[in-house]
Amino acid sequence: MRQHHSPEIHKSLLERIPHVTGRTLQHWFSCLENGPALLRFEERVGWLRDNHGLPHGYAAAIVHELDLRRGALRV
Repeated sequence: MRQHHSPEIHKSLLERIPHVTGRTLQHWFSCLENGPALLRFEERVGWLRDNHGLPHGYAAAIVHELDLRRGALRV
């Protein structure tokens, strides 16, 4: 099930990702783009969480932001 954050919380999560993970948002986008060809939102979140040790909320924010940037989601 997709986790829906308010725009303010989503922005806050994205801003904290480099501090929490030690990696840039672009790094996590690259991991998703070069990782397994998972299509479903929760599969991609689970892959980041399980294989890279990200907390669920941050993993969900990364996947959601990548989908927004790809134009896969309408806001």
